[in-house]
Amino acid sequence: MSESKRLYNFSAGPAVLPVSVLKKAQEELLCLPGAGASVMEISHRSKEFEPVIGGAIANIRKLLNIPDTYDVLFLQGGALLQFAMIPMNLLAGKSADYVITGTWSKKAFSEAKLVGQVRSIWDGNDIGYRRKPCDEELAISHEAAYVYICSNETIEGVQYQVLPNTNEIPLVCDASSDIFSRPIDITKFGLLYACAQKNLGTAGVTMVIIRRDLIERSNNNIPSLLNYKKISEAKSMLNTPPCFAVYIVKLVTDWLLNEIGGLDKMYEINKEKADLLYSAIDNSDGYYKSHADKKFRSIMNVPFRLQSDELDKKFLNEAKNAGLITLSGHRSVGGLRASIYNAMPKEGVIALRDLMLEFAKNNPYTRHE
Repeated sequence: MSESKRLYNFSAGPAVLPVSVLKKAQEELLCLPGAGASVMEISHRSKEFEPVIGGAIANIRKLLNIPDTYDVLFLQGGALLQFAMIPMNLLAGKSADYVITGTWSKKAFSEAKLVGQVRSIWDGNDIGYRRKPCDEELAISHEAAYVYICSNETIEGVQYQVLPNTNEIPLVCDASSDIFSRPIDITKFGLLYACAQKNLGTAGVTMVIIRRDLIERSNNNIPSLLNYKKISEAKSMLNTPPCFAVYIVKLVTDWLLNEIGGLDKMYEINKEKADLLYSAIDNSDGYYKSHADKKFRSIMNVPFRLQSDELDKKFLNEAKNAGLITLSGHRSVGGLRASIYNAMPKEGVIALRDLMLEFAKNNPYTRHE
């Protein structure tokens, strides 16, 4: 296999990017048109960078139909920093309610406890984080500063198909792994954020969409770079932003708008890709087992396992030989995991589905009583 050949990369993140985006970045790497230098070399306050960051924000607003009552911010530090920034800015002397549906919401809760008063109102640990809760299971406090969820848990492969009803309590959402995978009503959220290295771009930048009235909760006791209000007032340029990462966000959102045709079309493609894998699992007579309950299966991350660890390892080896890489499951769940984000072409998913069918036929499993 040629060392320069692109393989089908099923990594959970950093994840596959659209080929056309990579080619555009390659074409403009040495010299951003009109700038006379690379986007990595020009000032973030220059007139040449303005259409990059301004264009990225305009694209995001268009894709999600974001009203003027919300700000779109670019920050650094990934989701891990948001785990702390959110309670630092939004608690305002109150407590917040957390819905723990997997590894990342559990981590968010753990970090928030270091900052202020928060409580878990549902935890799916006892059921192996195989589903999301229904509204009847959530005892949301009427005094909560916000309710925190993770829309899609990458490790366990569970995704909200219907958002929880929080009434007037602001809903805060980590959408890092399913942002732009489907249309959403942004007005359902008080704050929604996503680190970029799944569907948004490259690692190094985090998008935060926040209702402007919530920005006012930030107070002067919060350090500047952790303060949503100060970042908003500085238009995401309180310090030097990660210019190249923002540039890639601009290219990815261009791709979604101009090549894909928007989020309705992207959702159709993503559902079709996910159905290919889940059908192979469901029609395998138990040979393949999905981690998530059917009603809550993710269209972005598909964790599954075979009948034994030996078969898992053999499958991974054959997949690698077939040009299908990074299919190992997370160590906390085991088995395998196919992350099929927006930029994963349908051809890659078909290749994986075909391997699954062929492998099951050629490697029958005999149970030992």
